[in-house]
Parts: sequence; C-alpha cells; structure tokens
Amino acid sequence: MSSIHQVFDKAKSENRAVLIAYLPAGFPTIDGSIAIMQEMLNSGVDLVEIGVPYSDPLMDGPIIQQAVDVALHNKTGINEVMHIVKEVSKSGKPVLTMSYWSPIEKWGIDKFAQQMNQSGGVGVITPDLPPDESEAWITATDENKIDRVFVVAPSSSDERLKLVTNKVTGFVYAASLMGVTGTRSEVSNRAEELVNRVRKHTQLPIAVGLGVSNSEQAHEVAQFADGVIVGSAFVNVILEQPNLKDSIAAVAQLCKDFARGVHKD
Repeated sequence: MSSIHQVFDKAKSENRAVLIAYLPAGFPTIDGSIAIMQEMLNSGVDLVEIGVPYSDPLMDGPIIQQAVDVALHNKTGINEVMHIVKEVSKSGKPVLTMSYWSPIEKWGIDKFAQQMNQSGGVGVITPDLPPDESEAWITATDENKIDRVFVVAPSSSDERLKLVTNKVTGFVYAASLMGVTGTRSEVSNRAEELVNRVRKHTQLPIAVGLGVSNSEQAHEVAQFADGVIVGSAFVNVILEQPNLKDSIAAVAQLCKDFARGVHKD
C-alpha cells in the first residue's frame, strides 16, 4: 500500500476527510515555501501538493497566477522544486508535486519521475495530461514507484471517467468547478454528483479541489469526498501578510480551521 493510501485509510478510521494543501514552489520565496509547507504539515494538513511554476497555467485563477509569477521571478525551476520536495519530505508525511505536462516533458519524463523518487516525493498530479496519451508517464512512474493523480471534471463522460480511473494509482482529483482555480463563495453542488459518478468506476480515494475557501465549505465537501484540496485560500492569506513570520502564523491558523472542518458528521 502506498503512503498516500495509508493517509486516506487513517483519516477514514478517524471519521474525517484528508486535508490536502497546495502551494506553488518558490512562493513567497524558495526557503519561505519550505517553511510554510513544514508548518502546514505541523498544523493539521495530511498531504502537501507542491506546484511546479509554469508561465502558462491554464487552470489557475488570478490568485494562484500571482503566486506563480512570484515563484518564477524567484527563478524556481525543477531543480529548486526537487530541493523543496526533499526538504518538506523530511516531515515524514507524503509530498506530491502538481505540474502541467509541458515542464515535465521538457525536463525529461523519466528524469522527472526518477528525481521525484530520489527527493522523497510520492506522487504527481498532472492536470492537463490526457490519460490516453500517458503511456510514457505510466511507465516512468511505475518504474520509480510514484503515484499518478489525474483530474476529472463534471464535463467528463462516464467513458472518460472509466479511462481516467484505470490509470490513476494515488487518488482521483475531482475538479468541483469547471475552469480555473480560486476561492468560491459556494462550492459547486456538482462536486457531489461528480464524486458519486467516479465511485462507480473505482475504489480509489477521491479528493475534491477548485473552490474550497473556508472550513464550512471543507466540512460540506468532507461529507461526500475522501479528501479536500485547498490552494487559493492559503495563497491569499500569504499575500495579505507583510512578512514570512506573519505568513507562517496565518497559514497555521487557517490549517487548524480547515482541519476542524474536514471531520464528517
């Protein structure tokens, strides 16, 4: 059983969903992102997703794009991402990366999977890689014991859901809203419908992302999903702080709020 599945099993035994936090590597600085992610894992987060900064982030809303711009300005490339993965992995909790396909392909598919393994990373989320074009990635991740996470959306047909879930090994990322990421005033009720559709095709855990911005919404999602993914809300709170010390304190408080929220009724 992979370390990702162990985390989901533990959460299930505690009658709660897994809390997954996303942050772009190199935001607000390279060392700052390490310190913040370490604090996240000390404050109730179960898994972290480290975003690989990319200049053309099609799925990201304006808040994440702002953070990615800062990361790119800080010259955060894949070597820096792997350094961050290595440091954050020392927590003993599972660390994933989230990357658009272009940076992985340019870096080298086998090389990326190999470096993830060597750095202590356990999985990669590839939001824009079509599973039916992922043979080389499947081979590379299998060889390096890296879990694959693909994204499904409300627009995905049942045939597509079956195809995607057959190629996933970590968890299924259910995008609760079509389009870009960002905090929302109301989590889409289509998320529950999507999760129910995905469950017909897989026994793997399902985590919902894109739009969870407070603990009340996290609680709502935790009633039907195995995991709750939070990204923009963390970026937002960091952008509001004047320095790293305040950012770490604000993120810690937010993590604790979300951790309370993900318990099932």
